[in-house]
Order: sequence, then C-alpha cells, then structure tokens
Amino acid sequence: MADDSRNDIGQRPKLPSHADHVGSLLRPAELKQARERAEAGALSGDELRAIEDRLIERAIGSQVEVGLRTVTDGEFRRLYWHLDFLGALNGLSLVREQAMIPGTAARSSGFVHRHRLQVTGKVGWNPQHPFLDHFRFVAAHAGSALAKQTIPAPAFLHFRFAPQAVASAGYRDMDTFLADIGDTYTEAVRAFGAAGCRYLQLDETTLAMLCDPAQIEQAKERGVYRERLARDYAYIVNRALSTRPAGMIAAMHLCRGNFRSTWVAAGGYEPVAEVLFNEIDLDAYFLEYDSERAGGFEPLRFLPKGKTAVLGLVTSKTGTMERKDDLRRQIDAAAKYASIDQLALSPQCGFASTEEGNNITEAEQWAKLRLCVDVAREVWGSSAA
Repeated sequence: MADDSRNDIGQRPKLPSHADHVGSLLRPAELKQARERAEAGALSGDELRAIEDRLIERAIGSQVEVGLRTVTDGEFRRLYWHLDFLGALNGLSLVREQAMIPGTAARSSGFVHRHRLQVTGKVGWNPQHPFLDHFRFVAAHAGSALAKQTIPAPAFLHFRFAPQAVASAGYRDMDTFLADIGDTYTEAVRAFGAAGCRYLQLDETTLAMLCDPAQIEQAKERGVYRERLARDYAYIVNRALSTRPAGMIAAMHLCRGNFRSTWVAAGGYEPVAEVLFNEIDLDAYFLEYDSERAGGFEPLRFLPKGKTAVLGLVTSKTGTMERKDDLRRQIDAAAKYASIDQLALSPQCGFASTEEGNNITEAEQWAKLRLCVDVAREVWGSSAA
C-alpha cells in the first residue's frame, strides 16, 4: 500500500463545495456551427477562438449563476473528452476517419467523422500543450470560483492499445510504454501546477472497466490485462501526482461510457475499491451512481478519513429530473458506509463527453446542476454550495 501521510484529517485540500460537476457541458448551437464553418475554411482559427472565448465566458457565468463554486470551460474547445489532450502529446497523433454509429432506442444510426489515436513514437509531454492556455483562460475569468482542469487519466493510453500497436512505434514491451506514460503525466501535472491550476481532475474509464468481466475478457484478447493492472495504474497516477503543488486538489472521475447517452461497462466498484480509495493519492472521487450498473454504496467503506466521494446520483444521460427526496435518501444510504461530511453530490458524468453531447437539452442540463446545488444546501447546510 502506498505511504500516504496526507490521509490525515485536515491535511488534504478540500473541494470548495458539496455540490460539484464533472466538467463537460453541452456545446451551444453557435459553437457547433462555428466549428463546421472553420472546418470548411469559412472561418479562421482566430475567429473560431474568439467565439469559443465568448461562449466559455458565458458558460462560466452560468455555472456561477446556478450556485457552483467550481467552473470549467465546458470542454468547449474539444471534440472529445480525451483525444484532444492525448493527440497533442509527443509521440501520438490523431487520424480522421468516417465511422458508422449504430442506432439505439434513443438515437438513429448514421455516419460521423471520428478520430483514431495512433502511437507514432516515444510518448512524451509537449511543453506547448494547448490545454495549458485553455486552463489559463478559465482561471482568468473564474472570478471567486475555482477553475478546474480535466484531462484523461494515464491508464487510458495503456489499456486501449494492443502490444502490436505500440511495437510498430518502437516499443519493445507494454511496461516500457507504461513507464513513458508515467513520465509524460508527471510532467503534465507539473506544468498545470506551474500554470496556476489548483484543481486537477483525471477522467478515468479503465478502473471502472476492470469492474466489468466482459471488459476484462476484451482486455485479455488485446493482450493488456494482468492481475496487478489496477495497482500498476495506481502507481502511475501517484507518480504523476507527486509533482503537484501543495494545495492542489487531485480528483478522479470514474466513467463507464457516456457517448450520446449510451454506456459501455457495468459493475460495482468492489473489485477496485481498496486500491482506488487507499492506494491512490487522490483527494476526491467522482463516482457514477445514477443506475443499478454502478452497484451499491458498500465499497465506500474503504474511503479513508480526509477523502471525499462525490456521488453521481443525478444522471446526465436523460433530461428526466430526479426527486429531491430520492436524492436525500440515497445520500443517507451512502452515509452508512462513509461519513456524510466526506460525501458530496454531482451529475454522474459530463453532459457532453464528445461534441455531439447527450440526449438532453441545455435547459435540462442547467436545471440538473441547480438541483445538485439545492440538495447540497438542504443536506449539508447553507454554506455547502
């Protein structure tokens, strides 16, 4: 187990509120249209950025208006929650391609332009990474709110690539690849800290996937699964976070899939709970709890004092509004396994993990965020949000 003296009560930085959100917001129609025009050559890069700036300022104002103390740029400058960040690292590139998206009960099938990530060489941190300026813009316009930066967790790169895919880029084995990912994220955390970031969130899908037997079987077929994988990923995260400045909140959001209101994995947190809560040097965990796919609250018994579990009880996948009484009952149920002072409330995921967004309206999105704030005030007091 990692030696984590910061588990002591009072030594860890705390979330600014018991009401929070994961980060991504639905892209306004104006932004989608501007991006299409820019892609067609009818809008310059500077013109697109000016539109992004204005709409991000407006989104920050809306977050503050509903009562949130944490603000993001809504990920308005990204196409994806993960690929924009990863594609700007050294040794990685994005390949654009057309893909057929199958239909579901909630949407029709159709072709979309997607991007595929490729390993092209030794993976490393890019000192001119555009996300540094993205963060600085939010921080400059956050006012009294705390600017949060979201980036994909390091495990994603390792878990998604088969050994042959990295071998073609010169890697002799997956352990060497994982070590370079660790070095890259160590420098990334250092760079965001130097840019003034005091709230960094790692968006993690892999640990949630390791709770689903079907996903484990697929990982075995790709040649990336082994029994100690969760601990390997814990080590890499801890190594990266070792460079963060004092006072920086380090959080992790665990996701089971969120493309256009669909999902990928299922299974409770029990298989990874002990490693997740006790061996990773994090201050807060954003946990999906909006459906039975996430299992029960029992894994919260592993949550050490001083850490926070943000309960994602409000779904971002549909516009159906949750009832306050139901949310309070669920919070009470979770408090049987962890102190209620260590709990907080949020939507289960972002509202737009990709630019297409979930099947929900902007009005419903803001209503759900306001609901989180209102319930937090009722449960934790007027100063909770």
